[in-house]
Amino acid sequence: MTSSAQNPLDSKGQLRKTMGFWDVLLFNIATVLGPRWIAAAGHNGPSSISLWVLAAVFFFVPGALVINELSSRFPEEGGLYAWSREAFGPFHGFVAGWTYWIYTFFYFPGLLLASASMAAYILGGRGSVLAQDRTFQLTVSLGILLVAVVLNIIGLNIGKWLQNAGGVGTYVPLVMLVAVAAIVCWRQGSATHFTIANMMPTWNWDTVNFWSQIAFAFTGLELVSAMSEEVRDPRRTLPRAVFGAGALIALMYIVGTFAILSLVPAADLDPQSGVFHAITVGSVALKVGFLGVLAAILVTFGNAGGVGSTVAGIARVPFVVGVDRYLPAAFGKIHPKWKTPWVSILVQAAISAAILLGSQINETTQGAYQKLIDAGIILYFIPFLYMFAAVIKLAYRKDRNENPHAVLVPGGISGVWICGGLGFAVVLGGILLSLVPPGGTANKPGFEMTLVAGTAGSILIGLILYWRGARAKRSLS
Repeated sequence: MTSSAQNPLDSKGQLRKTMGFWDVLLFNIATVLGPRWIAAAGHNGPSSISLWVLAAVFFFVPGALVINELSSRFPEEGGLYAWSREAFGPFHGFVAGWTYWIYTFFYFPGLLLASASMAAYILGGRGSVLAQDRTFQLTVSLGILLVAVVLNIIGLNIGKWLQNAGGVGTYVPLVMLVAVAAIVCWRQGSATHFTIANMMPTWNWDTVNFWSQIAFAFTGLELVSAMSEEVRDPRRTLPRAVFGAGALIALMYIVGTFAILSLVPAADLDPQSGVFHAITVGSVALKVGFLGVLAAILVTFGNAGGVGSTVAGIARVPFVVGVDRYLPAAFGKIHPKWKTPWVSILVQAAISAAILLGSQINETTQGAYQKLIDAGIILYFIPFLYMFAAVIKLAYRKDRNENPHAVLVPGGISGVWICGGLGFAVVLGGILLSLVPPGGTANKPGFEMTLVAGTAGSILIGLILYWRGARAKRSLS
């Protein structure tokens, strides 16, 4: 007979409750807030400022309210997968969970490439050249992934410190950026002239692809809910941490974009490592060059924490699907010593590393990065369609108003429809806009065909596994 440590049906009971409020708050910051999104916003120009505000009002706030209601009503391991399963049944729950998991195969390489570009600035002025070096990027990217995987397999009680360092290491350099920009602007003036007109959204087919990235930059608050059964007092802790992190994140995206454009014109900003270019420019102007190096060191920890938090959170989804036996039972196993879903973590890391290496074949660094980002956005947004639809369907269940621990969307059923409807519309629009090739794409039909084929093929693989798992599950009953 197999021991309970190797029995997927008993695995969830072995998880350890190791995360408190500050762990969850910093986890959310490490997961959501990204210097690369501020760099991309700066590269897009002053109109990004109004896009941040619109995305915060019509997507980020409704999304936070929806996540708080679902996580407080259903504080289960698996998060978004569990909510979709609760609302629409096992098949749709699987589709949501599968696409939520496999998006990381494309997201991790993009995040790792951006992280490596930023880490290059640890070397100071030579960093701008090294940031575009393919060998350097691959070496640093694989190193960060290895550290995140090892720490999260050893245990969340260890891995959470990487996430905590990630939250601090992400936020502090951006505070430095804002402070440097404020001093330089006061002394020398702004590198960008801001007006109401140039901060308004502009429709341009060459840049509209960026709009979906703005919405994507605000996602991630739902991720820690996939670890609900490893959070102390999740019904109380998760909503408080979501509201606290959400306010800090939205403020920094807006203020950070002002800051980066104040230091460097949009045309001169790299969409991956522009934040550190801007800090370097500002620190040279202030004759305190070490600030750029310090910021790069901090954000390298921040990016490692972002990878670590995503590894930790996303791995819980195939783990729970494995427990439900819609993926091979090995996914539902817990490490006998460290009590972590080690199989899910290793599979996720191995496939991401393979895609990272494959993406560099016959591709410029910039082109590979953009394709990975767009593929990740499309796959990631599919489960969000389920989430926003699920909160509407589950709002009609009798237990909604009988649960004393639930943090409900304000406004009753009407409020749920408004938040769910706004989120669903923004996500659907983001998927469609991701299919629009960015300006400068040489082969636009090829760009679109690659994204569509990659998305459809990824989902088809999941459906084959689901049907196989469902058949095996029926044979056992």
